[in-house]
Amino acid sequence: MDILRDYGAVFLGSRLKRLGDRMQAGAAKVITDAGLPVQPSHMPLLAALDKQPMSIGQLAQAVGVSQPGVTRAVGQLVELGLVLSKTGGDQRLRTISLTPAGEAAMARARLKVFPQVGAAVGTLLHDRLDSFMAQLAELETALDATPIDVVAAQSNPPLLTIREYSDDLAPYFHDINAEWINDMFQLEATDREVLEHPRARIVDRGGVILFVEAKGLGIVGTCALQKTAEQSFELTKMGVRATARGLKVGEFLLRAMIERAMQIGAEPLYLLTNTKCAAGIHLYEKAGFQHDADIMVRYGARYARCNVAMRYLPGAA
Repeated sequence: MDILRDYGAVFLGSRLKRLGDRMQAGAAKVITDAGLPVQPSHMPLLAALDKQPMSIGQLAQAVGVSQPGVTRAVGQLVELGLVLSKTGGDQRLRTISLTPAGEAAMARARLKVFPQVGAAVGTLLHDRLDSFMAQLAELETALDATPIDVVAAQSNPPLLTIREYSDDLAPYFHDINAEWINDMFQLEATDREVLEHPRARIVDRGGVILFVEAKGLGIVGTCALQKTAEQSFELTKMGVRATARGLKVGEFLLRAMIERAMQIGAEPLYLLTNTKCAAGIHLYEKAGFQHDADIMVRYGARYARCNVAMRYLPGAA
């Protein structure tokens, strides 16, 4: 198992960091074998200073590291005698430059470190090195222009989508509903008949079964419209996986079912439930369902656990 690989682009940052750590561990051995007393993280700073003296801010920009991180690394290089930190005339701006020992270290690195590490990467990537480096530069440029959190907010992929009934989804209809019914009540014979034969008992009789798929979680919710008379439909068997609570799956699914019920001319559209389902009742009330004594008389005897009957009234939400 490799979680970072399995999740693909989601963990790209973590995967690149892991890759960097592995490459730096190997580079550290090459640096040590070259007789240099530095860490791989020091090498970009030495390479930048090899071009010209710089301030801390300029170094941070050149290597893409935070100023506190550069300050710590420069302090370490000062202790090693490889760089010199000199305060300017205004006592505020410090200039960092290579010492003669630092220049000698860079000469050794150009001879014994950079060629070996560069050749090793080329060997690992074969003829893909140039394209890989180009893609890496493209990603860095894109992130410079727009941080990933902003891109994520702009793309805003749909978290929840509605799926129509198909026989391969029937097990989800059974399992999701059996989960909440067994948790709160006990499966009745009428429950089992519908859950075990959803196509025959609902779809083939003019009803509808919908599912909700959550990105990354799969099928997490389901609900049915069961035809009980010429135009009468019962909203029934609405369940959401416990693992998907908090994602507003129930609201999303209920809106879709009401819309479908209106499209097929459901009148009345009703539901039967129990006072133990307080959260569900609150959701139904917000969506436009109202308690209805007539519905209870006409349909309430269907379930032993039923003590609440509600009817949808368009515009009541």
